[in-house]
Amino acid sequence: MRFVTYNIQYGVGKDGRVDLTRIAEEIGDADVIALQEVTQFMGRGGNLDQVAELAALFPEHYWTYGPAMDADASYRDEAGKLVNRRTTFGNMILSKTAILSSRHHMLPKVRLLNQISLQRSIIEAVIETASGPLRVYSLHLAHASVEERLLQIDRLLEIVKQAPDEGGVVSAGPDTELWYSNGRFMPMPNRAVVMGDFNMDPSFSEYDRICGAKEHFVGRSLPAAGLIDAWVATGGAEDQGGTCFYDGRLYRLDYCFVTEELVPALHSLTVGDDALGSDHQPLYLEIEI
Repeated sequence: MRFVTYNIQYGVGKDGRVDLTRIAEEIGDADVIALQEVTQFMGRGGNLDQVAELAALFPEHYWTYGPAMDADASYRDEAGKLVNRRTTFGNMILSKTAILSSRHHMLPKVRLLNQISLQRSIIEAVIETASGPLRVYSLHLAHASVEERLLQIDRLLEIVKQAPDEGGVVSAGPDTELWYSNGRFMPMPNRAVVMGDFNMDPSFSEYDRICGAKEHFVGRSLPAAGLIDAWVATGGAEDQGGTCFYDGRLYRLDYCFVTEELVPALHSLTVGDDALGSDHQPLYLEIEI
């Protein structure tokens, strides 16, 4: 299966134009797509309902969307009738196979005195694959606070670890058919793919929180409760694979992580260096499942 993660920056490309069709072309024929910075009715995103626009660009994909920021953008039309509308900023998952269930997780937020601070979140989807159900996550962590990112990473690891014990969105019970028309329990598998913009470089302490700190004698020790960096697991060097320029330096801010069960199935991970649709570059992950 081919997975793509892409922070689309409201659809604004390196030329300053909002062009979701270009984004879709750069994503290509992906089985699973994780998007960040998808907006609805936001000025810098062309005041578009980008969720609807992206869904239309991928008509054969199932999709789910989770707004991290959600604020009123309602207005009254010429007749004075209230038109209820929301300005949102969030994460989206699209899948060629059915999205069996979805959950939206809010992440910890810290109010900052000198920087903008946005509510962040994770959208979770349990999708069908030929080898059974799979959890997929699309997320976007804070950009301006190490402390906030560490809190968010702790919550992420907790979500990923606890989900199988919590069970699916409809778990065993006598009245399942009352809650879900198909009358079946929803799975919550162990294996998971976690993708998105983490706003961290591997040299940051936040990366250590996920992948373990480097030990002086044996290198990086991977904690059982952590996640595996698919870039490194497929042969990439930690300090390569950059996805976003900032202050003249290329940083690796975007990642695909997997749970340990999926490591043997990893095939390749590449960076879309030629993509122009955003200030970030997309990642293309191949998993043999």
